[in-house]
Amino acid sequence: MGKIVILGGTGFVGRALVDRLQAEGHSVTVLSRNRERQRQLLVYPRVRVVSARVYDPAELAAHLRGADVAINLVGILNASGRSAKGFERAHVTLTRTLLQACREAGVTRLVQMSALQAGQGDSHYLQTRGQAETLVRESDLDWTMFQPSVIFGPGDGLFCRFASLLKLTPVLPLARAHARFAPVYVHDVAAAMSRSIDRPEALQRIYPLGGPVQATLAELVRYTAQVLGLRRVIVPIPDLLARLQGLAFDFLPVPLKLFSTDNYRSLLLDSLPERDGLAELGIRATPFADVVPSYLGHGRQSELDDYRSEAGR
Repeated sequence: MGKIVILGGTGFVGRALVDRLQAEGHSVTVLSRNRERQRQLLVYPRVRVVSARVYDPAELAAHLRGADVAINLVGILNASGRSAKGFERAHVTLTRTLLQACREAGVTRLVQMSALQAGQGDSHYLQTRGQAETLVRESDLDWTMFQPSVIFGPGDGLFCRFASLLKLTPVLPLARAHARFAPVYVHDVAAAMSRSIDRPEALQRIYPLGGPVQATLAELVRYTAQVLGLRRVIVPIPDLLARLQGLAFDFLPVPLKLFSTDNYRSLLLDSLPERDGLAELGIRATPFADVVPSYLGHGRQSELDDYRSEAGR
């Protein structure tokens, strides 16, 4: 089994991927800014969590030495203010640093997370995702990249976030209500990344990932209300008001940004895969309706129960 180093392994997708990789017998090292905050990963016998400065090329190379595979899951949906700097640092600078560190450490296999529509549109998020993809494609590594639509699962930023909002208000104004998505299950994404590691046919390939059901944002929000048993009015708002809504949130601290100008720009493009990347890797996509009711509306305890079940505790 391989030795794998993961950047971004403490996030939403990262936790699912770490769980799968260690269960398959891989030795996993997760690089984190603060090891002590990642106690949920320390229970795994095959997982090491290491405090690391991942933007330092020499330190990153030292952590990569002896690894068979590097996986980069780092990504942000919002940054401070309205500039591209935060996105450039998280997506472009880190990818460039990782590529340099891989070369210095002798790591030749890279798995990189990206996004559908990377490099398209005007949002800093999508543009910097595209710039990172270009760096990877032009490298001499054996790479595989993944472009998921919006990802769902316990603790997600889609159904769980809208559930919180719907519990607070009987009327929800919704920007870009007709934007279309193909929500993909977090454990399907993890399975795809895991399966790609040892497959020669996955080298130098980009896999778009989406679920079997396509829906507008408004339909997803209405579904959330239905699962919660709530009667709510969803009001699509025109683009002018949506831009003003984004502007109002732009300068709030990132944790308080429910919506931003950059989010608005990303939503101008539908997030739908042109191919079934999951099927290409032998994975049957999970419909969100098969999973969401099991975790939506039960609060933090449900998330903990799901985690304990996945961890076998």
